[in-house]
Amino acid sequence: MQISVAGKQIDLSDALKHRVTAHLDHLADKYFGRALDAQVTFSRARSFFTCDINLHAAPGLTLRGEGEANDAHGAFDDAAEHMARRLRRYRGRVNDHLRALPRRKSPEVGRNYILRPSDTGRVQDGAAAEETGPHATIVAERVAEIATLSVSEAVMRLDLAACTLLMFRNSTSDQINVIYRREDGNIGWLDPSPA
Repeated sequence: MQISVAGKQIDLSDALKHRVTAHLDHLADKYFGRALDAQVTFSRARSFFTCDINLHAAPGLTLRGEGEANDAHGAFDDAAEHMARRLRRYRGRVNDHLRALPRRKSPEVGRNYILRPSDTGRVQDGAAAEETGPHATIVAERVAEIATLSVSEAVMRLDLAACTLLMFRNSTSDQINVIYRREDGNIGWLDPSPA
């Protein structure tokens, strides 16, 4: 597994890099047998360190762990435990998912854009506003996979990746669905199928 360890505006010791690599290799061997790659980023916020782990376990399966502590070692331990807790919760479903990967059809491909609002698209003329162009600038663009999943598998992926929104093709209805994390902590599900 390829592991990159980086620090944002901080220097990392070789001992910390070695510890992170060994621990993530052990975690990947325990749960997956083989993972693709991982990115670990340390940063400092005021008086504590933060650690973000993004582990690409298999095609279409990404895990995310976040942690913070008074030192970098503690922040990594917190993030790794956060990830391991999620993996223990979903261990059976993750293993079933990984076994089913070769039999599944390949996911659809879409585009994921990150937009920044811009104020240059509007011209004010008294009380009326006339629109003259786009209202946002594209900051980043990447390919996004739209996998065919059951709703429970989609919820598992949303939780493992610690993301707020996931688009997928529902394996039951063959429709594009969206699940998202609501502000109250619950999961919302958008299903265009007629009731």
